[in-house]
Amino acid sequence: MSSAATIWSPLRKPAFRGLWLCGAVFFIGNGMQSMAAAWLMVELSGSSFLAALVQTAVFLPMFLLALPAGVLADTTDRRRLISAALLAQVAACALLALLVLAGGGGPASVLLLVFVCGCCTAVLTPAWNSSVVDPVPRDEWPQAITTIGIAYNAARALGPTLAGLLFAWLGAGWVFASTVLTTLVMWESIRRWPPRAHPPTRLPAERLWSGTLSGLRFAWHSRMILAQLVRAMAFSGAGSALWALLPIIAQRQLGAGAEGFGLLMGCLGTGAVAAGLVIGRLRARFGLDAIVNASCVSFASVMLVAALVRTPLLVYLAMALGGAAWMSAMSTFNTATQASAPPWVRSRAVALHIVASLGAFALGSGFWGALSDVAGLSVALMLAATLMATGLLLNRPLPLRMGAAHEVTQAQPWEDLFVTAEPSPDAGPVAVEIAYRIRAGEERAFLDAVSHLKAPRRRDGATFWRVYKDLGQPLRYVERFIVTSWADYLHQRARATVADQTLEAEVRRFLAPGESARMSHYIAER
Repeated sequence: MSSAATIWSPLRKPAFRGLWLCGAVFFIGNGMQSMAAAWLMVELSGSSFLAALVQTAVFLPMFLLALPAGVLADTTDRRRLISAALLAQVAACALLALLVLAGGGGPASVLLLVFVCGCCTAVLTPAWNSSVVDPVPRDEWPQAITTIGIAYNAARALGPTLAGLLFAWLGAGWVFASTVLTTLVMWESIRRWPPRAHPPTRLPAERLWSGTLSGLRFAWHSRMILAQLVRAMAFSGAGSALWALLPIIAQRQLGAGAEGFGLLMGCLGTGAVAAGLVIGRLRARFGLDAIVNASCVSFASVMLVAALVRTPLLVYLAMALGGAAWMSAMSTFNTATQASAPPWVRSRAVALHIVASLGAFALGSGFWGALSDVAGLSVALMLAATLMATGLLLNRPLPLRMGAAHEVTQAQPWEDLFVTAEPSPDAGPVAVEIAYRIRAGEERAFLDAVSHLKAPRRRDGATFWRVYKDLGQPLRYVERFIVTSWADYLHQRARATVADQTLEAEVRRFLAPGESARMSHYIAER
């Protein structure tokens, strides 16, 4: 295996290594906060529903805010965005620590401030995830993303373990106080190694709402991205049962305290780290679908063990397997999503991955917690295991693959814009027509070829697409699509990839001798 194919290669880049280390410290602090809040909720209320709501408070903001945050990361200064979110999180962590240390932290105030911290993390995550790999060449992105996953999962092992010890020794307040320091470490890394600035552009700036719609449209019309998002959502929603009910498993199944809960989390994280060391080679050998399928079966088995077994050693060993399965699947989804998105939408693709996986995780956590209160812990875990196993049925209709370089490399448009007076950016809708006069006898093959342009046109901004036959000239066809505004049309032209141009070249191969494709633009007046 070449050095570029190992997880150590990205760490040779000083900027990536610094961001990675400081990010790991931040992840440790977040893991400590989540563990302490969940166990504090058990002590304050004894309710599995409220304990599970801690996971919802941590991850629901991702569902609500990640996509707008992704738009901001793609269109604004990422350094300022990340720094502002981190400083807001410092303030929320400090307030939570002071309240708990002063004895004034009840279930409502703890959930509220954990939710505020989750909102800050949601705002910064798409920008940070797309920035941290900037110092790394694109062919090393899978290794860099796996390395980040190792740091995250190592933090999930170390953070709860440290939090369990600190909770038992000094109490929850000092656990929350320590997260102030870990967040400041992350802030310092962004100050020292700021994200790469967006390349200068003469295009009109995307607005928040239109940028959000662009991200959603891209995901819906990109079969690769859509498959990854749906599969991640299904896996995370079913698997959230184990994470959400872990404090209840520790307390009721194993009769353990805060230290036992921290050890369960530590076993999950340890298994995830171990999987991260080999997942790159496994993906290269067996493929994405095989890795995800094996992860579904393994994680479902772990939930069954947690539901039915009361022997601590067996449960701890099962948690290590569960962590490995979780890391293998989620790292595969994340890597495939980032590698399949062109630069203009990469932060939004990261955000949509977050929305799909952590949004399902947050909503699933609340559902499994409520079901556990009503039907019992074992029933909830066994049902979740069944749903996880049924995720294998998604393999055929939604296969996984990573985008190739030509599918994410933006290309120059075929023609310059020949318009007498360029409209204002907000003018529209804009109708674009491309006329083709083709060779006789090749109508069906032409229509098959031109139909492949529908997905990239719609993916990059068109709200309508259709091909028409000229009744007066049977060998003349017109491709017509509509874009909301002139600004959106300019963005659509700039988003075409090398793969899209290959499709267009295939269509133009059917032109009659001496003919060329003729483009016309129309702007709505009434």
